[in-house]
Amino acid sequence: MAILEKQYKHVSNLWDEQKAASFGDDEVALLIYRSNMLGADLRITNYGGGNTSCKTFEKDPLSGKQVEIMWVKGSGGDIGTLTKAGLAGLYVDKLRALESVYRGLEFEDEMVELFNHCIYDLDSKAPSIDTPLHAFLPFKHIDHLHPDAAIAIAASKEGEKITQELFEGQIAWVPWQRPGFDLGLQLKKALEDNPGIRGIMLGGHGLFTWGDTAYDCYINSLEVIEKASQYLEENYGKNRPVFGGDKIQSLAPEKRKDQAAIIAPLLRGLASSYDRMVGTFNDSDAVLQFINSNDLDKLAPLGTSCPDHFLRTKIRPLVLDIPADQDLSDLAQLKEHISKLFADYRDSYKDYYETHKRSNSPGMRDPNPVIILWPGVGMFSYAKNKQTSRVASEFYINAINVMRGAEAVSEYVSLPLQEAFDIEYWLLEEAKLQRMPKEQPLSRKVALITGSAGGIGKAIADKLAKEGACVVLTDLDPERLKESIKDFNKDTGIQVPLNVLEPESIVKAFKAASLAFGGVDIVVNCAGLAISKPLTDTSEADWDLLNDVLVKGQFMVSQEGVKILRAQALGGDIINIASKNALVSGPNNVGYGTAKAAQVHMSRLLAAELGPDKIRVNVVNPDAVIEGSKIWEGKWAEGRAKAYGISVEDLPAHYAKRTLLNEIISTEDIANGVFAFVGGSLSKSTGNILNVDGGVAAAFVR
Repeated sequence: MAILEKQYKHVSNLWDEQKAASFGDDEVALLIYRSNMLGADLRITNYGGGNTSCKTFEKDPLSGKQVEIMWVKGSGGDIGTLTKAGLAGLYVDKLRALESVYRGLEFEDEMVELFNHCIYDLDSKAPSIDTPLHAFLPFKHIDHLHPDAAIAIAASKEGEKITQELFEGQIAWVPWQRPGFDLGLQLKKALEDNPGIRGIMLGGHGLFTWGDTAYDCYINSLEVIEKASQYLEENYGKNRPVFGGDKIQSLAPEKRKDQAAIIAPLLRGLASSYDRMVGTFNDSDAVLQFINSNDLDKLAPLGTSCPDHFLRTKIRPLVLDIPADQDLSDLAQLKEHISKLFADYRDSYKDYYETHKRSNSPGMRDPNPVIILWPGVGMFSYAKNKQTSRVASEFYINAINVMRGAEAVSEYVSLPLQEAFDIEYWLLEEAKLQRMPKEQPLSRKVALITGSAGGIGKAIADKLAKEGACVVLTDLDPERLKESIKDFNKDTGIQVPLNVLEPESIVKAFKAASLAFGGVDIVVNCAGLAISKPLTDTSEADWDLLNDVLVKGQFMVSQEGVKILRAQALGGDIINIASKNALVSGPNNVGYGTAKAAQVHMSRLLAAELGPDKIRVNVVNPDAVIEGSKIWEGKWAEGRAKAYGISVEDLPAHYAKRTLLNEIISTEDIANGVFAFVGGSLSKSTGNILNVDGGVAAAFVR
C-alpha cells in the first residue's frame, strides 16, 4: 500500500496512490473509488446520505462533439457501496439550461421530471433531487457529505458565525432550505459572492467541498471535517458538562442486556401494531451519555435537524419513563404502562400529521416510534428489516453527535416542524417509497433454528434467509457454527452456541435473538441424533439421550420460544423436524422411533394449546436425508450400507428406490417444506404434518 501523505485524528485517510493510479485517467472510476472510501466512515457520512460527482468530457453520440457530462450518485444510492450502475450521467449544459424554465419554489417538483431530458448515459440511475446542487458548481469533483461535526455547527444557533470564524471565510454559508433546484442556484450565488472558497456549509443540513482532482477533493473534504471535529473536541465540557452531565447512572453492561432482552419483544410487538418490525439494540457510550443526561428531556423532544436523520428515525424518539433496574417479571403490568406511552406517541404523531399536512400530502404513515430510549439501559430501533433498523440506530447516533456538538459550541436548533413534515411527506419522497422493490415473504421475520450448523438445519437457515428472514444459527458444535455463519452478514444472521439439554443455554440463545433482532417469529426444532439398535441392545443411556435431545430438547426450546412469541403478541410459528420413523414401525429402532413419535404428538398438543395465541405448530417429516447430515457420518452409514449389502455411495439411490416418486431427498427439500408452512401461504394451518420423503406409503397420515 502506498504511503499516505496526510493523516488525521478524527477521520481516516484511506487513499492508496497505487490503487488510484490503477484507474489511470478514468475519472468516473476515481469518483467511485473516492465515494466508497468516504462512505466507509460513518464520521464522514451516514448510510445513503450525501452524494458525490465528477465532470468529464465525452463524445456526444448524435453530434460527435465533445460535451461536458456530470456523473452523480443517483436517487436512493449509498456512496459507500456505489458502483457505476448507481450513477446518473447527465449533460451539464442541458442541466444548467433548465434555469430558463424554472418557475420558482412552488414548482420545484416539476424540475425533477425535467432531469430525465438531460440524461446522457441511457443506463443511468434515476437522478436525485440533489442533482442541480452539483450541476451549478463548476468544479470537476464535488462531495456533498453529512459529517456529524459539520452538521453540529450547521445545526447550532450561531452556526453561520462559527463557520465564518473557524474557516476564516473559506467556507461560505447557505441558510437552511429544502434540497431542490433553487438550492442549486443558491450554491451558485454563494460561490459568486465568495470567489476562491473551498466549500459551502448548508444550514442544518451538511457540507459541500470540491477539488480539481479526485484526490484534491477527497483531501479537501477530510481537512474540513477534521477542522470542524477538532473545534468541537476543544469545546466539549469547556463551559458546562456534556449534555449537562449525568442525571442517572447506567446499569452494568450485562444487566443492561438482560433488561433489554426481556423488554425488546414487548416493545417490538407494540411497535408492530401497523406492520411487523425487526429491532436493533444499542447501548454504546454515545447513546448512554445522551439518554442518561440532564439534557435528555430538553433535547429529545426537539427532534433531529438533518433530513437524512429524521427520514430514518422519525422526528422524535419515544423515551421510556421506567427505572432502568425495574423488576420486569410482571410483563402484563409493564405492557399496560408502556402501551399507554405508545398510544400517546401515536396520538402526538397523528396531531403532527393533521397540523402540518398539505392538501396533496400522502396519507399518514405508521405513527409508531422508530427510536425508543430507555435511560440507563440503551436505545431500541424498529423498522421493516434488520438493515433498516440498524441504519435507523446509526442515524440517531449521528443525531446525538450533532446535538452534543451544537450544544458544546452554541445551542442546538432543530428543524421547524413544518419543514420537517414537508420533507417527510414530500411527494418526491413518497414516489421513491413507491418505487421500492416488493418485500420478500419473510423480510419482517426472525427465525431461530436449532442444530443449524450443517445438514438439514443449515439448509433451513439458508432458505429462510434467502426469503428475507433474519436467522439465528444455533448448534452444539461451536467450530461448525463459526464456519456456517460465514454465509451470512450482520443483517441476515447471528450464531449462538446452544445445547438443547441446558436451560441456561436455551435462554442465552433467545436473549441473543432479542438483542440482535428484537425477538423471534419462527422457532425450528431441528437438533437431533440417531441411534438404531435392537431392543435388547438399546441401553438406558441410549434411550435417555434420544428422548432428552429429541423430546425434552424440543419441549424446552419451544417453552422458551413461546415466552417471546407471547410477549410480542404477533403470533408465530414453531416447526418441528421429526421423521418418517414417527409414523412407520420398523425393526431395530425402538428408541429413535419412540422419540420421533413423541415429537410429533407434542406438536399436536402444542398446536391445540397455542392456537388462541395465533402460534402455529407444524411438523416436517424427512426420510433418508443423507447429504450434509452428521447422523449419516461414520458407523451409522456404514452399518446401514452393510445391512443392505451395498456401498455407502449407493445409499441415496437405494433409499430413493423404495419411494413412490423414486427421488433422492435433499436438505433443500426439507427446507422448502419448512418454508411452505412459514412463507404465508399456509397461515391458517396448524397441527399438520408434511411428509417430505419421496412418498412412503406406510407413512401416509390419512
